[in-house]
Amino acid sequence: MTTRPRWGAASRIRGETLPSEVSFLANLRLELAYLSGVPWLRGRRAGGAGVVLRFERVRPRRAARFQPLKSREITPKFLDRTIRALKRWKFDIVSMDEVCRRAVTLASRRRFVCLTFDGGYKDLVTAAYPVLSRHGVPFTVYVPTAFPDGFGEAWWLALEEVIARENRLSLVLDRTERHFNIGNTSEKYQLYQFLENWMRSLAPPEVSSAINDLCRRYAVDLAALSHEASMDWDDLAMLAADPLVTIGSATVNYPVLSNLKDAAALREMTMGKAVAQAAFQRDVRHFAYPFGDRAGFRRQHVVMAAESGFVSAASAISGIVEAEGRTNLHVLPRIAWDGRQRSLRAMRVILSGATFPPVQSTRGASLTYPAVPSS
Repeated sequence: MTTRPRWGAASRIRGETLPSEVSFLANLRLELAYLSGVPWLRGRRAGGAGVVLRFERVRPRRAARFQPLKSREITPKFLDRTIRALKRWKFDIVSMDEVCRRAVTLASRRRFVCLTFDGGYKDLVTAAYPVLSRHGVPFTVYVPTAFPDGFGEAWWLALEEVIARENRLSLVLDRTERHFNIGNTSEKYQLYQFLENWMRSLAPPEVSSAINDLCRRYAVDLAALSHEASMDWDDLAMLAADPLVTIGSATVNYPVLSNLKDAAALREMTMGKAVAQAAFQRDVRHFAYPFGDRAGFRRQHVVMAAESGFVSAASAISGIVEAEGRTNLHVLPRIAWDGRQRSLRAMRVILSGATFPPVQSTRGASLTYPAVPSS
């Protein structure tokens, strides 16, 4: 029997606002904060030493109504506007090595911003790099090495493709065949959020099995989709030749580390680093946790990152970087910009640090992993 999307209390989103409405409300709050002057009254103490910005895709705006990953995209035009604004606001745009240096030294008079890009997407080369190189600014790209090899599975993109195409969808969910009507955009968003959360809870073999089954049912070429969206080694070699570009690691297969046994998680970290170092013939010093939110990795992974020789390990947990060793470089906070927002005023408020709670002064006590010492 085909059902409308009703997925229980754990996933209850029927009747809630759509992503576009959430974005509008969040942007309105930031605009009001800008006009109130509160960020400027809080002053420099709120802003720490600087911030690390986290981006994923950079490509021209699309007209499709169903874009569940739109929050993870910005346009080349917005990237250009952002860099121009950062320069106008007198931020130092710095490399990841410089972030690590400033995080353990006395506070500089000028605050910094570091630009980072996750996922190893092709549009970093085709759409973002022309903007970045024209401005002559440094940036870091974190690469999951299975993707340029052609073996990575971008299941989140395949899930978007399947749901966008279909009005009805069937899949095996927890050993039970489930059927859903997704005839309108709201239902598509609801199902995408539900299935993305479900897949994020699975061990990697189960994720692969689920997405391959779905792609076979609905004639989506997962391998081709993943390959087309990803940079290859030639693209990465071109970036690596630029002294302004820092190549970092993001494991091999981009798994949720929390869903792996410790030995498998450590292997993902060390192998990703080894492959990248062999490809570029240089030390790979920086790492990013796949997905990077609080559910995506645990305290033992922070220890593993340090023991694997990474100078820093970037999260997707929002926050500012403090000076004088008050930020744990192996749980490095980053601000993920919501691509549905295009207001530079909103960005200015976020960069001020006023939207984040005060950072504890205890060394290494940043974020949620106080038992791990700072670098």
